Amino acid sequence: MRATRAVIHLDYLRDNINLVRERTRRPLCVPVKADAYGHGALPVAGAALSAGAEYLAVATVGEGEELREGGITAPVLLLSVALPEELADLAAADLEPLAGDEEYIEALERAASGAGKKLRVHLKIDTGMGRIGCRPSLARSLASRIAKSGSLTLAGTATHLAVSDSLREEDRAFTERQLDSFRGALEDIRAGGIDPGIVHAANTGAVTFHNGAWFDMVRPGILLYGYAPPDAGGKPAMAVKPLMELVSRLVFIKDVRRGETVSYGRIWTAAEDTVIGTLPLGYGDGLSRQLGNTWQVLAGGVLRPLAGRICMDQCMVDLGRDRSFSRWDEVTIFGGEAPHAGIMASLLNTIPYEITCTINKRVPRVYIQV
Repeated sequence: MRATRAVIHLDYLRDNINLVRERTRRPLCVPVKADAYGHGALPVAGAALSAGAEYLAVATVGEGEELREGGITAPVLLLSVALPEELADLAAADLEPLAGDEEYIEALERAASGAGKKLRVHLKIDTGMGRIGCRPSLARSLASRIAKSGSLTLAGTATHLAVSDSLREEDRAFTERQLDSFRGALEDIRAGGIDPGIVHAANTGAVTFHNGAWFDMVRPGILLYGYAPPDAGGKPAMAVKPLMELVSRLVFIKDVRRGETVSYGRIWTAAEDTVIGTLPLGYGDGLSRQLGNTWQVLAGGVLRPLAGRICMDQCMVDLGRDRSFSRWDEVTIFGGEAPHAGIMASLLNTIPYEITCTINKRVPRVYIQV
């Protein structure tokens, strides 16, 4: 196995799922899109279902097919719009697409009819995300269109919340307006004698801060992978545990004298005689080049700074004057006992999703089972 690897704690996933279930008392949809946010779609899907999740969610038809080919038979939501040439595969894989306009509904109907299947469809209502979905005023007519189809079934009705993870008063008010709009559309659908199916809206922020968004099912994303939005005191609002731990090993150790430089661009200069260790990990693995000279890794139980620019395949760590290190000693980049990916995300002015998704296929995954 390669020295650099991502350790995925599926036991933590089980614990995080249990926390969400205890909080919401609702069925759970687990997003495993983007290779389960970089954690590995099939292992995460299997662990989530074993822990009691009822639904999975993907962003592409190919992701759904991967689950089916891996033996997953649970319901799978398709969150993004499929191309016309993908619809036969969508139907063959029994994916449940979100639909929010007449043209797409007609295309899904043709694909289902061609496959000889009754396709389960979820009506997507855009209440303020501005991405995909119909306006609330059109929800009843589209719900009726799906419900009356001979090849489609209205399995659910959904919306997505844009700022539910924010505690700013204006954002909380916007979320409540979204929810009011969604409830109005649901009332209109039901007034037409139509069963909206499984009603779902709650993402991570809504599970945490808006219990009025829980409806029939919740679908938190990053929360299940271990990153909760902070509460008003700046602390995590739920005690979830990050699943991913990125580790590597020292493959070279050398003395560097005061005034000598390390790595491309010579942006790091030794302030004193020191020991530099090399790790076989770089931006080619997904470690952001911006972390050079800024991030600290855990080596020998102590946080040690990265020295110089991160290369494509390697980076260097300043071990100070500690000569107790040996070649092949393990170093933790993030997670475990080291600062987690949420801390790294804050440093890079991004979100934890991007950090874990960026750790690419060149880094093998090692799973700690449930």
